[in-house]
Amino acid sequence: MPKVPEEGGCPKDDFHLKPTTGTKRRTWGLVVTGVVGGSLIAVYAVAMPFVTPALRRVCLPFVPATSTQIENVLKMLRTRSGSVVDIGSGDGRIVIAAAKEGFQAVGYELNPWLVLYSRYRAWREGVHHNASFYVSDLWKVSFSQYMNVVIFGVPQMMLPLERKLQTELQDNARVIACRFPFPHWIPNHTTGEGVDTVWTYDSQTFRRHDEGCLKPAKGHAVGL
Repeated sequence: MPKVPEEGGCPKDDFHLKPTTGTKRRTWGLVVTGVVGGSLIAVYAVAMPFVTPALRRVCLPFVPATSTQIENVLKMLRTRSGSVVDIGSGDGRIVIAAAKEGFQAVGYELNPWLVLYSRYRAWREGVHHNASFYVSDLWKVSFSQYMNVVIFGVPQMMLPLERKLQTELQDNARVIACRFPFPHWIPNHTTGEGVDTVWTYDSQTFRRHDEGCLKPAKGHAVGL
């Protein structure tokens, strides 16, 4: 027999709406979808700066410089003055090391996450006033204002970079190549062994060659 509502009220055994099993499942499904979707977006945002360079014909992969390589670069800068630029500065360790030696140092890097990390490292190590980092494609930057150029290159980019630097650099500039030498230039100085080898080229080296001398070597890619 149904209960009669008390005066001014509802039945004593009020009806409380409880979520059904289907509602709970839908809620959890939305939560899981949101978490997975957010994670994929985050991974995409972080990974794309690393993947994009790999899609280029000539890319400069991020391989951190060893402590020996840094020491060899600084050795080649010891008698030099003026600004330093690291082409493809990665996590900023070359730029920061040069800044600690008193140079005004600049790094160009295509990966924005590495640039942000480099700026943080420079600030943490107290050289942010002497160390600057920019997100940029090295082929779109003019290096004419720099006296000392450091490059950790790959074989397929050294020939086009050789041409670019030859036309842009001043007569008193110096180029320091790490891991791979330039195909036509004869280094003035060499130090280190194996992967730690550093080749140094002064103006008399790259001014010795004009555009007619720089014919593409077999196996080198000149298109970008």
